[in-house]
Amino acid sequence: MRIGPRNDYTVSNIITCDGHKRPWSNEIRYLGTYIVQSRQFRCSLDYTKKSFFRSLNAIFSKIGRNASEEVMLELIRSKCILILIYGLECFALYLQKVILNHWILLLIDF
Repeated sequence: MRIGPRNDYTVSNIITCDGHKRPWSNEIRYLGTYIVQSRQFRCSLDYTKKSFFRSLNAIFSKIGRNASEEVMLELIRSKCILILIYGLECFALYLQKVILNHWILLLIDF
């Protein structure tokens, strides 16, 4: 994966010492955060959002409409919001992601 002004140029594959080719990737995972290939340093929150909604749907499927709103919100705060905020402080966020970050902080009462 390449980051910088020459990120979209074609380069040859890496060849290991036993002769296998290692292809270039468009994204890498580092500590649970996906870094994507672009002109500037960027990260992808797509997998994080999928994990958030997966855990949210798991809570809804187990509880259904049997629990009160307070219990549902507390479960979401304790189980789901942590998935969204993991690793956010490491990356510069763009405007739409900053707005998302603001709403997350309001949900967890910071």
